[in-house]
Amino acid sequence: MNVGMLLFIEFINCLAAVYYSNFIFFYMKSHFGFGELENLVLAALNGLVYMIASRKGGIFAQRFGYVQSIYIGCSGFAAAMGAGLFLDSIPAQIFIFALSTISLCFIWPAIEALVCGGAGAKLPDRVGFYNMTWAAGGAFAYLFAGMLLERLGMRSLFWIPLLLIVVEILVIYLFKSHLSVKPIDGTTLEFVSEKRPANIQHFMHLAWFANPLSYVAINTIIPLLPSLSGKFGFSTSAAGILCSIWLFARLGAFIVLWRWAGWHYRFRWMAGSFAVMAGCFAILISTISLPMFFIAQVGFGLSIGLIYYSSLYYSMNASEDKGAHGGLHEAMIGAGLFLGPTFGAGALAFLPAVRNIGAWSVSGLLAVGFSIFMWRGRLSWKDGLK
Repeated sequence: MNVGMLLFIEFINCLAAVYYSNFIFFYMKSHFGFGELENLVLAALNGLVYMIASRKGGIFAQRFGYVQSIYIGCSGFAAAMGAGLFLDSIPAQIFIFALSTISLCFIWPAIEALVCGGAGAKLPDRVGFYNMTWAAGGAFAYLFAGMLLERLGMRSLFWIPLLLIVVEILVIYLFKSHLSVKPIDGTTLEFVSEKRPANIQHFMHLAWFANPLSYVAINTIIPLLPSLSGKFGFSTSAAGILCSIWLFARLGAFIVLWRWAGWHYRFRWMAGSFAVMAGCFAILISTISLPMFFIAQVGFGLSIGLIYYSSLYYSMNASEDKGAHGGLHEAMIGAGLFLGPTFGAGALAFLPAVRNIGAWSVSGLLAVGFSIFMWRGRLSWKDGLK
């Protein structure tokens, strides 16, 4: 199996996914006049679809084969982007967004399994490569998407991802003989160089609790970026550049965490990241000043990087059943994607007169979540794993 080729496929897939899914909110604002409430509702619907489809996609890939699952996902995503070029109504765009999300849920579990399957003692490196690749794809896609949309027009939101996904299909077709078409059974996920603590399941559950809440913050910030960037007078191009800082900070966190193992099973690192993430979220939505907006993005990206890495790493290190734990990892991300914008949209709907109530209600939710996290994490302090 050519891991480099798999990572190239992953990178292309991430470019296509982020170019479309993150900037669909700018498209809906400019084309249909969507405001904060409408974009939050759209994000919530997408999160609900992701939460359900991610489990189903993982099960399908495990049962019928990884490459087959990627083909189906790519075909569905290509169909969605093609439809987006011709169907110009709000219901059609909502359906297209849902179809693209369902399709991606057939692709991501399969790529992750292909990259990590059969790695044995090399799995920590494979997890690191996987994380760094999708994070880099997401960061560069967001960086250049605004500029491309301004120069090529908003319709490029559909035809650029369509071209990228066609390239992905061609690469898979040409190199499919080098891929594991069927799932690898009985694969042991070994982190042999590390002494695992007795309460490893406890750390996994803590990470599973924190990671969805980090996606609560992420999926609230992304649909609000058109409004936040508008307050600073950013164009679509400038927003793509200046609002991608947190994505590059997350990429930097993945690189450091891949090379440095000092954060493994240290409760204070995960707790500190949770606190920083919640605090930076509050700063971002308050838009105090441009310098603080940039600094908060750095802290936000670094903190969610450690939280995400903890969830994936502990999931794989806690059990040999990578399919079940990987599916739960993705489904709980979907729960966060759904809960954050749902909470924000609900607050906006019921208390529309209160300024920034949608964003601040999510900040309150993160504060409550952090309190629960600290209470659940008390066992870590008792065991001396600080």
